[in-house]
Amino acid sequence: MTTRGVLYVHSAPRALCPHVEWAVAGVLGGRVQLDWIRQPAAPGTWRSEFSWQARPGTASKLASALRGWDLLRFEVTAEPSPTAEGERYSSTPALGIFHAVTGMHGDILVPEDRLRAALARSASGETDLAAEIAKLLGKPWDDELESFRHAGEGAPVRWLHQVV
Repeated sequence: MTTRGVLYVHSAPRALCPHVEWAVAGVLGGRVQLDWIRQPAAPGTWRSEFSWQARPGTASKLASALRGWDLLRFEVTAEPSPTAEGERYSSTPALGIFHAVTGMHGDILVPEDRLRAALARSASGETDLAAEIAKLLGKPWDDELESFRHAGEGAPVRWLHQVV
């Protein structure tokens, strides 16, 4: 069984780019060469996208391989497969890493124990329920990464092959 996914490196300093390629190659088990273009949202950094196909669980391995670099902004997605739900990882220097399970339409699936914990923190006055739900859905990461997601000049165009 395999699944497909995409690695989005939203910003990386030039010196880090070959290390990202080596980390991805180590996870995928073969040589990887990413096409790097300048990231206009953070001058002096570079961005890249890489489509991959591998066993379910590869998205978590990619995110783990990349999460140690503080200057790196990235996302890794994996499509659902017959044996596994989809996944999404987002990482920023300020927020760290976010993980979500995704359904077949890309919706974030929040486990009931995480919802119960959010309700309990809200009921105790520790936090606001809306803020807790926003964190469960990855909103702080989306907010920080949104300006980096917009394609800059020369960014690759991704054609959709399947309509759901």
